[in-house]
Amino acid sequence: MSESRGETLESILNELQGDIPEIEACAIVSVEGLPIVSALPADVDEAKLAAITAAMLTLGEKAAIELGKGELEQVSVKGSDGWVLVVQAGLNACLTVSTTANVKIGLVHIDVKQAASKIATMI
Repeated sequence: MSESRGETLESILNELQGDIPEIEACAIVSVEGLPIVSALPADVDEAKLAAITAAMLTLGEKAAIELGKGELEQVSVKGSDGWVLVVQAGLNACLTVSTTANVKIGLVHIDVKQAASKIATMI
């Protein structure tokens, strides 16, 4: 990946966090679980998050197939302190986003889906 592409991918993450201040962390990872680019707090291990994200995506795909729900669009996890969303971003990558609990999740879904579409054209 060229440096300019990395900067462009990074700008998508920065735009997401700028548009929705409740987004605490976000990352673009390969479907194999390798980090591509991220905007994470210092205490978050980028490699570990990438591996977890890929596992979530794989399990979500398997669940959707097994339960006859069609093609996976996203995986959502809600905890007491916020949300984690994982969205496919093309065939080779996915976008993961972590938010606070008080976020307007509908708006996050819209912005994350748009960001994932942009990423899909770049990777």
